[in-house]
Amino acid sequence: MVVDHEVTTRGRRAPGAGRPTPHALRWDPARTYTRGPRRPAWVVRFRALLLVSDTVVVTTATVAAWWWWGRRDPAVTFFGVEVPTSAWLAGVVAVWLLALAAVRSRSERILAVGVTEQQRVLNASVFALGSVMSAAFLGYAAIARDTLAGAFGIGLLGLMAMRLTWRHRLITWRAAGRCKRNALLVGPRRDVVPMLHDLRRNHRAGFRVVGIALTDADPEPGTRIDDVETFGLGELVDRAHHPRVTTVVLAGDLPGGRGQIRRLGWSLEGAATELVLPSSVTYVAGPRIHLRPVEGMPLVHLSLPTYTGVAYAAKRVVDVVVSSAALVLLSPLLLAVAVAIKLDDGGPVLFRQQRVGNHEQLFTMLKFRTMVVDAETRLTALQQANQGAGVLFKLQDDPRVTRVGHVLRAWSLDELPQFLNAFVGTMSVVGPRPPLPREVARYDGDVHRRLLSKPGITGLWQVSGRSDLSWEESVQLDLSYVENWSLSGDLMIILRTFRCVLARAGAY
Repeated sequence: MVVDHEVTTRGRRAPGAGRPTPHALRWDPARTYTRGPRRPAWVVRFRALLLVSDTVVVTTATVAAWWWWGRRDPAVTFFGVEVPTSAWLAGVVAVWLLALAAVRSRSERILAVGVTEQQRVLNASVFALGSVMSAAFLGYAAIARDTLAGAFGIGLLGLMAMRLTWRHRLITWRAAGRCKRNALLVGPRRDVVPMLHDLRRNHRAGFRVVGIALTDADPEPGTRIDDVETFGLGELVDRAHHPRVTTVVLAGDLPGGRGQIRRLGWSLEGAATELVLPSSVTYVAGPRIHLRPVEGMPLVHLSLPTYTGVAYAAKRVVDVVVSSAALVLLSPLLLAVAVAIKLDDGGPVLFRQQRVGNHEQLFTMLKFRTMVVDAETRLTALQQANQGAGVLFKLQDDPRVTRVGHVLRAWSLDELPQFLNAFVGTMSVVGPRPPLPREVARYDGDVHRRLLSKPGITGLWQVSGRSDLSWEESVQLDLSYVENWSLSGDLMIILRTFRCVLARAGAY
């Protein structure tokens, strides 16, 4: 479903004909009528695919659990009446699917974004299990507990795996230009340009910008920003009524302030489009933002981030469990890598380096050595060829990397000894990138907030491109993690890390 910029040139008013001033935005009561936002055809098809896959997984898990644990009982007694096993299985499947629909686990707004989709699948499964157990208790039904546990255990794992598979497929489609909403950007040029670049870079957002309404100037006909047509604010409502435009994204302040934003919403009521307002609180995610309307005065409550307490203690427990399990399970691989490094050039197996951790405390980070022994002394001679961004030093074809080192870096095997750091507590499994002291010395302003959390073996920076990221993008990702971290978010990052390691994106 590739749509070109033709979308923005078929409005009801010909471009340039009777152009209103850029600040002219009026609400036309004659246009206002009740109509929901447009739902692109791909949304309907994709949600249908999710429904079919959910039904297959839930049905298969329920029947498999009954076949393995409960097929000895051809019927179940419910309120003194014998109910055929097939009817009971159908009831379990129906309750489970209704729970998935009730929590809106297939909502377009959560697809391929964050961990909300997985959380809703988990919540629906727990609710369905509780409902079935409650019904069985009230109806004196003799249902084997291992059958229920097996059905919901297998089904939950199957649903999670299937949703992750579809998520990866959707992101792939969006990277190819498909399965996106056609959006109009609104705002001054200084805000529109970075927003346009962000939406093009981040395929997960799912927006294709097909027009830009500038609020600080009335552009000449045919003026474009990065091949996207621009027009005045007065033409926005006409453009939004195009049948293929589904979203209007506000990238900055409107000339009239909050009142103008309200009138913009009114003007779009008949356009069947959605109005998207970016949060003015940088890096803050949904769980920390709470809307509290008080008699026409909407108040937004912002919960401040905390780095102590039960959740942080649970994060430490997860670090110990994951790191100890990784060290035990990967011990044969660790031994093989150590032998390969030793046989390559006879130098030390481990590379020890001072890094800056939580609250600017220095610690020794462990890695498998991938460079020649005198790599640090040869760094100065390579500074002119630095390909890194900001304070980072990166060189894609670094001559200091050994033969074995190239293989280790390509598959991120050199990072495995950092599980020892995570086990002793100087690092975490998930967190910001561990910086060097010379990098921290060049930090300015808000960048220091990266050090409020323990550095991680993996993190948003790794699953989003690693060495291919610019300095500003790396900082933004790390700050976003520090401000909005959660255990469920850590789990999603760990799962995404496996895919990134296999893809070897940005690994050098």
